[in-house]
Amino acid sequence: MRTGSLTARELVQLYLDRIEAYDKQGPALNSIITINPNAPARADELDNVFNDTGMVGPLHGIPVIVKDNYDTGDLPTSAGSLSLAGTFPPDDAFQVQRLRDAGAIILAKSNMAEFAFTPYETVGSALPGHTRNPYALNRVPAGSSGGTAAAVAASFGAVGLGTDTGNSIRGPSSHNALVGIRSTMGLTSRDGIVPLYLDKDIGGPMARSVEDAVIVFDVLAGHDPADGVTAASLEHRAADYTQYLDPKALRGARIGVMRQWSNREGADTEVIARFEEALADLRKAGATVIDPVTIPEMDDLRESGLWCPRFKWDLNQYLASRGLAAPYSSLKAIIASRQFHPQIRPRMERGQAVEEPPDSNPSCIRSIENRELLRAAVRGQLEEHRLDAMVYPTWANPPRLIGDLNTPHGDNSQDLAPGTGFPAITVPMGYVLGDLPVGLQFFSDAWSEPRLIAVAYAYEQATRHRHPPQTTPALDQVPER
Repeated sequence: MRTGSLTARELVQLYLDRIEAYDKQGPALNSIITINPNAPARADELDNVFNDTGMVGPLHGIPVIVKDNYDTGDLPTSAGSLSLAGTFPPDDAFQVQRLRDAGAIILAKSNMAEFAFTPYETVGSALPGHTRNPYALNRVPAGSSGGTAAAVAASFGAVGLGTDTGNSIRGPSSHNALVGIRSTMGLTSRDGIVPLYLDKDIGGPMARSVEDAVIVFDVLAGHDPADGVTAASLEHRAADYTQYLDPKALRGARIGVMRQWSNREGADTEVIARFEEALADLRKAGATVIDPVTIPEMDDLRESGLWCPRFKWDLNQYLASRGLAAPYSSLKAIIASRQFHPQIRPRMERGQAVEEPPDSNPSCIRSIENRELLRAAVRGQLEEHRLDAMVYPTWANPPRLIGDLNTPHGDNSQDLAPGTGFPAITVPMGYVLGDLPVGLQFFSDAWSEPRLIAVAYAYEQATRHRHPPQTTPALDQVPER
C-alpha cells in the first residue's frame, strides 16, 4: 500500500474472489456464515484516507475473518445457532472495535460449533453442514473456531479471530497449520463475546504466521472498562508485543517437555514422531530441553474438577445485554424454541438444569480452589527447572474424519491453559498421514506473553513448517473448465 502497488479495495476483492471460488463451490469449505456487504465501501474510505493523511493504524485495510460469536453492530451475530440467526447486537465487541480502530476491515463472519460447545468439529444450525478442513476435505478443522481456522488457512482473509474456552483457538489452529494465541486471563477483553463459560473464555488471533498473529494481538490486548478482569492488564500489558519477535530467542532458553500430554493413551505415533523432531529442532536452535517436566497433581485436580457449570447464567446475562433485539431472553426459551442442532440438546438441557449460580455452586467453588492449586503446581515446575516455557503437542492425534466422534480425539488443550488462566501459543509442527497438520504448544506463567512470543517465533523461523493447502490454490493456478 505504501508503494502504491496495492489498495485496500483491491485486497478486499482478492479475498472475496477466493471466498466465492472456494467456500460454497469447488472444495466447498463451508466456513463463512456472513459476508460483510459494506467491506468494499469501507476499503474505499480507507484508501481515500490513506491518500489524504496516510494509514489510520497498524491494520489499515487488512481484511479480517471474525468468528460468529463476536458481536458486530453492523452484521448478525448467531453463535452458530438458528435461535440467534439474523439478529443484530447493539454494538461491537470490544475486540472488534479495537480492530476497526486500527484500520482493519471486518470481511466476514465465520462458522462455528453451535454456542462453542464442541472442540472436535464445526457444525451448527445457523449454517447447514460441516465446515471442512482445507488440508483434507473429509477431515474436521476442529471446533469450535473451525470456521475461522479453515477460512484463514485457505486465505479467505489475512487473519482471523477465534475464541478459546478449553481449546478452540489452539485446536483449530493446530488442525489447519496456523498460529493461535490464547492470552493470560485478563489481558484481552471478553465483552461482546457470546459466552460459554465466562471464567474460561478468551478471544484472540489466528493467523498464518507468528508475526501476523502478534501484530493483531498487540491491537487486541489491553484494558476494557466493560470487563473488570482486564484491570490487571493496566499493570502487565507490554508496550509493544511485536518487539519480542526475536528469531534468536531460543538460544539459552530452557524448555520443559510435558510427557503427560505428548505420550497420552491413544496418542498417534506420527504425532509423537513430529514432537520428537520438534524437540530436536529446539535443541538445534540453542534451547536446553528438560525432559520430562511433570505436574504430579494433574490427575487428581482434573478428577476433582476444574470447570464451573455456569453456561445458563452467563448466556442469560449476555442475552439481557442484547435487550429487545434478542429473539429469546433465556436459555430456557431457546430450548423451548427448538431452534438449534439436535445434537446439542443434551448439553443445553444439562446447562438449564443447573440450579445454583456460580458464586454458590459447589462445583464452581471447588474449581476456583483447584485452579489455585494447579497454578501453584505449574509455577513450582517453572521455578524448579528455571523454564521459559513448557511444550507439548497441541493435539496428540491428527484431524478426525468428518462424522467420527469415536476414535481418540487427542485434544491436549483442556487442562493447563484454561485451568490456570495462563497463556499458550500453538505453532505448526509439521504434518502426519501425508498432509494433515499438527501443532506444537508453548505454555508458561501468567503475563509471560513476551517470552512465549519470542520462543514461538524463533521455533517457527527455524522450522518454517507451514505450507498452504492444495485444495485452495491461487486462483490464477486453477485450470479453466
